[in-house]
Amino acid sequence: MKFSKLKLTLLSSPILLLPPIFLTSCQKNNLKETNEVTVSTFNVSFAVDNDKNETYDRWVKFFSFTNEEQNTLIEKYKSASDKNDASLLTKEEKENAERIIQIRNIAAIIQYKRPDILLLNEFNNDGNGSKETIELFQKNYLSFSQSLNSFSDTSIMLEPIFYPFYDSFATNTGLESNMDLDNDGIINSSPNDAYGFGYYHGHYAFALLSKYELISKEKRTFQNFLIKDMPNIEIPKITVKEGDPNFDKIPQGMKTGDNWYSDEEWNRLRLSSKNHVDIPVKINNEKIHLLLSHPTPPAFDIVTKANLIRNYYEVIFWKYYIENASFIYDDNGSYGGLDGKNEKFVILGDLNSDPFTKNEDSHIGISELLSSQLINQKINKEFVPTSIGAAIEKNSNNHPFFESRTSTFGKRADYSIPSHNSNLIETGVYWAGVNEQGRKLFNDVWFNKEVSSKTVSSDHRYVWSKIRF
Repeated sequence: MKFSKLKLTLLSSPILLLPPIFLTSCQKNNLKETNEVTVSTFNVSFAVDNDKNETYDRWVKFFSFTNEEQNTLIEKYKSASDKNDASLLTKEEKENAERIIQIRNIAAIIQYKRPDILLLNEFNNDGNGSKETIELFQKNYLSFSQSLNSFSDTSIMLEPIFYPFYDSFATNTGLESNMDLDNDGIINSSPNDAYGFGYYHGHYAFALLSKYELISKEKRTFQNFLIKDMPNIEIPKITVKEGDPNFDKIPQGMKTGDNWYSDEEWNRLRLSSKNHVDIPVKINNEKIHLLLSHPTPPAFDIVTKANLIRNYYEVIFWKYYIENASFIYDDNGSYGGLDGKNEKFVILGDLNSDPFTKNEDSHIGISELLSSQLINQKINKEFVPTSIGAAIEKNSNNHPFFESRTSTFGKRADYSIPSHNSNLIETGVYWAGVNEQGRKLFNDVWFNKEVSSKTVSSDHRYVWSKIRF
């Protein structure tokens, strides 16, 4: 179908997205039983934006600091700030200390919420799925007690947490395509010429932590799946017209209505801006498929809707996948998806799509996915994840159900979506409000910065669903 006609499909979808009846930091029934597994996603923002000097090696350095080295740097950072004497701290030491604080605060959130399974979006690797950074994160941060009140108040220290099973995944971000995808006339001239936006191969990758055994031999990845092979898709076109603010941004030699990509580019362009991964996990002798991804934001388009369209198809890929669509092929050449009628799964990730916002059609992909009857429909009704923090923060984007937001830029972007045949008993977003425990992990006044600052932790929030087996 043409993207302009997607609204027609949405109107026929049986989705019912209701606001929560009341606000709590989570919704749950009153039963208290064991055999409950928390499956979570968290975009940790371990990726500096718009920094041409950003490298994988820099993040290896941040994760490699021992706990003792971290403490020394933080004390020096605090001393220089307390004395208002920048000469006590070099530029490199300041950068190291601030990244250590951010990583520690992310670790503190994980230690406080203690998920059983956790997808970490924007967790950098070498591009090919090296486990180096995830192992260092466990060794030097998760394995040490972190403060619930950030670095300036150590009155409440949290219990370390250990994940015996973990994986890291290859990514298209920063992988040079050797094509001029941004039409500036120069091949590989910018992150926009990569298969997925990134300043280096491995930028904005993702990793997985689990207390349950991962069935790695059955893992499927879809890094090389081509976007042209999605049903009813067309090459994005230049959409701005004369009189539009960005009309003068149309590349030289192109005009309104032209295809944004050449035929050669379109035939080589990959669907996944990072990767799509199906990795099963064994829980109490049951196999649960973890479906992992991080679609490109439906934003930053200037003269075309290429990102908007790509986000839609990256999100809707999972709908086709759980319907066992025959056109899907993985990186090993095997065809077909998942038998979502009988198999159990959880879709995890920063999907960069909000069903409640209607601007620029960016809601359509997630709305269609959530409306599938193979999805546990409680996630759209009484179990819409919410938080007190989101409810009280400024609603700058006039979000219709602002308590469901999972990001400081005003969107519900992050998801843990269980299958229809799972016993969903709880969902939530960890976003501490004023006077709630952990507030300084989100907005530490010591920094005198806005809550959206990634210096404190992340511009996204930890999201979970709890399933009873």
